[in-house]
Amino acid sequence: MRMLRPTVLATLLAIGALPGVSQADIKVGFMGTLSGPSADVGNDQLDGFKLALEQLGGKLGGVDATLVTEDDGVKAQTALDNVSKMLERDKVDVVTGLTFANILMALQPKIEATDVPFIGTVAGPSPTAGKLCKPNLFITSWQSDMPAEAMGKYLSDQGIKRISTLTPNFVGGKDKIAGLKHYYKGEIVDEIYTPLNQLDFSAELTQVVSSSPEAIFMFYPGALAVSFVRQYQQAGLNQKIPLFSTNSLEGSSVVAMGEGAIGTIVADTWTPGMDNAQSKQFVSAFEEKYKRLPSAYAAFSYDAAMLLNAAVSAMKGDVSDKKAFSKAIKQAQFDSVRGDFKFGANNYPVQDYHIFKVVKNEGGKVGFEMVEPNVLKDHVDPYAKDCSMS
Repeated sequence: MRMLRPTVLATLLAIGALPGVSQADIKVGFMGTLSGPSADVGNDQLDGFKLALEQLGGKLGGVDATLVTEDDGVKAQTALDNVSKMLERDKVDVVTGLTFANILMALQPKIEATDVPFIGTVAGPSPTAGKLCKPNLFITSWQSDMPAEAMGKYLSDQGIKRISTLTPNFVGGKDKIAGLKHYYKGEIVDEIYTPLNQLDFSAELTQVVSSSPEAIFMFYPGALAVSFVRQYQQAGLNQKIPLFSTNSLEGSSVVAMGEGAIGTIVADTWTPGMDNAQSKQFVSAFEEKYKRLPSAYAAFSYDAAMLLNAAVSAMKGDVSDKKAFSKAIKQAQFDSVRGDFKFGANNYPVQDYHIFKVVKNEGGKVGFEMVEPNVLKDHVDPYAKDCSMS
């Protein structure tokens, strides 16, 4: 697992920058999970954002950009302390990253107390899409229920009547199961929640086998997903019970899973199997630079940088008025790796969701093949109605 040092990295990202270059005009704070079992998720977020900045010449809206990076360690107090440093000491103009839902929830008082925009590129806990929505909080990924809603619809459309579910026991995992239930019409015979740091699933897999489901739905981030899929294959279940998932078979982790990942069905708004020009150039550039397949987390962070580029450009480089900056972010137009992109009333994306299958491409490489486009079209999360923001 590739790790980054959990210390502040203030990096001038102007291409070819030399000593003596003046301080950048736009400061971006990136905070994500850069250590521990799920570090791959945060590292993908960071690398996706950095790739976009590199392609933009180290600038946002034509203005030099500085990136201040912090590791939250999946600890609420660490996240709170780091965000305080970013806002008060580093004077960042915007904060992005925000990997886990429990961390984003812990940050709600900090976000509410400032006008500085926050742009999450993974976490999408349901309260922040509804009653806790804020004019300065944006999510470029999805509300956590949404990919699982798409999978729930697909499972029902396929006539699968009995499933078991496995997710970590935290707000993001619970949102996934809630989303699945919104659209899945069959029976859930096992609803299993495991600790967020658990890597041994032998007992849970034994329980699932005894229940004889027609299929298994699972959500595990980062290294947890790699461990689960490997153990699933070792138990011979990949030949017996079809595996369905969201936001788990991602980027380089799919390669690490090996043969056990082949044939798994996934639901999302983006995978490397998306067939549009922006997505193709992003995947190609990411693979060339980082020598691995990008995850959706990298793609959503890449989009966040392009979103910021458009917003800063609209403000002609002056983001001192933070309320105006948030309005510019909401209205920004840019080329997304997903195709069409827009924010809904609650600052969450309104977007399409698709079904993909993990396959072997030419040369034996792992890839994603779209098997059903637009299983949910222009989909709005179910919590937007509870957002009172105009």
